[in-house]
Amino acid sequence: QVQLVESGGGLVQPGGSLRLSCAASGFALDFYAIGWFRQAPGKDREAVSYIRRSDENTYYADSVKGRFTISRDNAKNTFYLQMNSLRPQDTAVYYCVADPLGGSNYYNYHYWGQGTQVTVSS
Repeated sequence: QVQLVESGGGLVQPGGSLRLSCAASGFALDFYAIGWFRQAPGKDREAVSYIRRSDENTYYADSVKGRFTISRDNAKNTFYLQMNSLRPQDTAVYYCVADPLGGSNYYNYHYWGQGTQVTVSS
C-alpha cells in the first residue's frame, strides 16, 4: 500500500523547534520529488519547502528561509522538515507530499500525508 505517514507535530513556544518526519511505504523515495506544504485556518495551502526531482534543487518559502531545513534519508525511506525559531505565524497543518515529478503547486503532488498540526504559542 502506497502511503506517507507523518509524525512530529505539536505545540511549541515561539522560538522553539520541531522536526516533522514523513515515512513512505509502497514506493522508494529516491526517485521522487518530495516536499512540505502547510495550511493555516482561513488561508490557502502554501508550499513550505520542496526538492525538485529534475535537478535536486531545493526551494524554501521566503517566510521560512534560514529557519527550516528539508532533508531526506533514502535508507530509511523517510524525509524531514527541521523547523527552528518557530513563530506564531508558522501555526498550520503541515502536509508532506511526494510525486515522480513534483513542482511548486500542491496539485503537482500525487501522494499526501495525513497532515500534522503545528501550533506555535506561548
